[in-house]
Amino acid sequence: MSIWGKLAGAAAELARDSPIGVLLGGVGDQEEDGPAENQVAFTVGVIALGAKMAKADGVVTMDEVNAFKEVFKVPEGEMKNVAHVFNLAKQDVTGYEAYAEQLAAMFKGNRKLLEDVLEGLFHIAKADLVLHPREEEFLGQVAKRFGITETEFSYIKARHMTAAKRNPYDVLGVTPSIGNDELKSHYRRLVAENHPDKLMARGVPKEFIAIATEKVTAINEAYGQIAKARGI
Repeated sequence: MSIWGKLAGAAAELARDSPIGVLLGGVGDQEEDGPAENQVAFTVGVIALGAKMAKADGVVTMDEVNAFKEVFKVPEGEMKNVAHVFNLAKQDVTGYEAYAEQLAAMFKGNRKLLEDVLEGLFHIAKADLVLHPREEEFLGQVAKRFGITETEFSYIKARHMTAAKRNPYDVLGVTPSIGNDELKSHYRRLVAENHPDKLMARGVPKEFIAIATEKVTAINEAYGQIAKARGI
């Protein structure tokens, strides 16, 4: 069964007014779960928090669901499952803290996956080509509950700015004082960490690889810009 088909059961749990932990039918700590459980948790977390974020900026329409479909390549036949989870979660903005905190508890041994969830939320937020202040505030609150520092959040946000507004050092998560050798090593590590195979090993479903593709593109462009300026 595809990741989208598995959402039907998750939606049934959500309809019982349950936060994510119960929604996933008793998914426990990450250390005890396999990739399949993490994939469902990741997917529901992105959809549910994306829905809450849509409510946060005061306008909730099918556009958000359509943006999710386009960014994450949801097959047309599976849209009903995605829309069902989205519509149940978007009923009000209250409760997003519980979703974020329970995802943080589930993935406490898989911090990179929490960063992947946040990256997915940025994809949804900027689907209309604008990151609204309320959306940015919401994302910042989710990041805080994920244990992501303000500095780390600023680096993640930098990757989702338009190319003309990106600070290449922020995109790479380094300062201009970094030496060339350390810069090269850091760059290679970033590319390796965000290879699609690495994301899937962490529990990101293959349908979400748009996250890795865009992130690696931003990393490559930032490194290229710095390397050109430094003549390396």
